[in-house]
Amino acid sequence: MKNKIVQPGLFGQKHSSRDYTKEECWGKNQFNSSFPASLVAYMYSKGMKPVYIKTNKANETYHTTIESNELLGIDPLSDDAYYNYEAGYAPYEKYYQGEREKIDLVMMNNTSSELLSGLEVKLTALPDNTTKKQPETEWGTEIVMRPPTICFLACSICSNYDKAKDRERLRNMLRNVPQINHWEEIDEVLPHYSKILDSILAISTDMCNKQKPLIIQPIWKTEGNKMRLKEDCLDVFVWSNLSIIQMCCAEDSNNIRRINRFHRTIIWLYKMLLDFVTYDTFDYKRIIRLQSYNLANDKAFALPGSKSHVFLNGPEIVKPRVSKFEIKNIILGGGQDLLSPERRFDAVLVNSPDIFD
Repeated sequence: MKNKIVQPGLFGQKHSSRDYTKEECWGKNQFNSSFPASLVAYMYSKGMKPVYIKTNKANETYHTTIESNELLGIDPLSDDAYYNYEAGYAPYEKYYQGEREKIDLVMMNNTSSELLSGLEVKLTALPDNTTKKQPETEWGTEIVMRPPTICFLACSICSNYDKAKDRERLRNMLRNVPQINHWEEIDEVLPHYSKILDSILAISTDMCNKQKPLIIQPIWKTEGNKMRLKEDCLDVFVWSNLSIIQMCCAEDSNNIRRINRFHRTIIWLYKMLLDFVTYDTFDYKRIIRLQSYNLANDKAFALPGSKSHVFLNGPEIVKPRVSKFEIKNIILGGGQDLLSPERRFDAVLVNSPDIFD
């Protein structure tokens, strides 16, 4: 009896919007979201829960764990699980105007077509350039946040205040800020930044018990600045919507003299929520365009490893739970031969053929 030929594929993804037998589905953009989804499924099969970064009522971040079926909204190994990439997420689309914005991963029920979750995916290297010369216990990853992620963050908050009585509560928390007539003018917004931030933090405290996952952040760990994977090299962190806000809150909000990308993100978020309670929707692209404050809009902000470390710090940074020798259980059927090494993780895998032996 002949052995069954295993086609190129990724662990757990029985149904997907990507056909992994085709080389184009292993390109840099596709692989960076599809591999993490299978890593989550693989960890689920091994009884490992992703690290979940959440906030408490004091707006302090802490680590807990989250079951992968809770994260995705479905058992990731189920025949009903459909992995839909770069897709619109209808539950959020009623909150913003304009062209549909695509989110990295939408989990669907393959039988009913029900939308179960919408998640951003950020595959990150550990360490980054700012921490590679530090002791291993102080390593961190760079996390780049795109403007659409801030739109999804705003939508996730709007969904918590959808009912009339809840929307009035949100409106009251936003009233802490005096009326601003020209949001595009730095001189008009900057004096009120501390109150803008206070309003956002008040909202975060208010919905502390209703936060939800928004970002999947897998890490892949190398030997410092060398292009070689550590033996224990893969793990997964998940950021709640409220923990993302904390990325922007490291600086003193009372004495700022200029608006940086972190301040601007908080201002964007406040304006989106203000428009939601005023007009029922917000024009996210118009807000991004007009409230640029002399900064480029290619990204919302980038958090370097020297700053992300405080959020990620824990045993999973020192010793990630998935070995490099388990990657062959996630990338199946010779899929590694279809990779285009245009990004660092792709390149490391292409240059590590031994882990597939």
